[in-house]
Amino acid sequence: MAATRDSGRNLTVYLAALMLIGLMLGPVIYIIVGGFRTNSQITVDPAGLPDPWVFENYSDILASQNFWRQVGNSTIVAVITTVAVVGLGVMASYVLARYKFRGRGAMYALFAAGLMFPATVAITPLYILIKNLGLVNTLPGVILPQIAFGLPVTIIILVPFLQAIPKEIEEAAAIDRCSRLGFFWRMVLPLSVPGLITTGILAFVGSWNSYLLPLFILNDQDTFTLPLGVQAFASQYSVDTARVLAFTSLSMIPALVFFSLFERRIVGGLTGAVKG
Repeated sequence: MAATRDSGRNLTVYLAALMLIGLMLGPVIYIIVGGFRTNSQITVDPAGLPDPWVFENYSDILASQNFWRQVGNSTIVAVITTVAVVGLGVMASYVLARYKFRGRGAMYALFAAGLMFPATVAITPLYILIKNLGLVNTLPGVILPQIAFGLPVTIIILVPFLQAIPKEIEEAAAIDRCSRLGFFWRMVLPLSVPGLITTGILAFVGSWNSYLLPLFILNDQDTFTLPLGVQAFASQYSVDTARVLAFTSLSMIPALVFFSLFERRIVGGLTGAVKG
């Protein structure tokens, strides 16, 4: 009887999970498949499959210089943001996790409070600051604020990792005349690789999908990132729904692939942070 109840509960959980997965993947699949259709097909049968399949929508976009320019801009912004967030985050987390000093708790609480501080609240003063620095319509004007907004999540995840490193390892390294900097490079970084990968993926995907900050900072198509490129393309070809769907799917595929490849790393990194 108990086994029957357990199997019934498992079946209910699986069905609920499948429904949730369907709700999440349904719009993505619709956008990707819709890019292989014509506008007349979408108008006549919005939920149907392409008949015939039209590949020109994707090939025309892939041959566009604007698309690849925006891909390059998004890549530059995402890579620099990720490297800076992970690099600065692990150094700050090391200090907060391994050293005792006055104000350490307040500093950690300040970074934790950053998680509750959305970019929409700071966008106006942030734009004024970027403008005064002369960074409007430049990629650094987007990169620097993204680094600042990415550090709180990185530090909150990495501090438990670094706290979990046994003190005996550090003491043994000190006996072997290993400096603090040497211990950081030789022991801390290798042991915190799962956390570094997790925070790096989160920073990369968040930067790649960022829309609000580039919308305020960038105003020239030569500096547009892909989210802004999607908006500009949709405005320019508002009548050509199929081509807009193709452009949208191409812009989101890199982030989806990147996230899917490292999904287990993210789960493992977050699990390690909770255990720590």
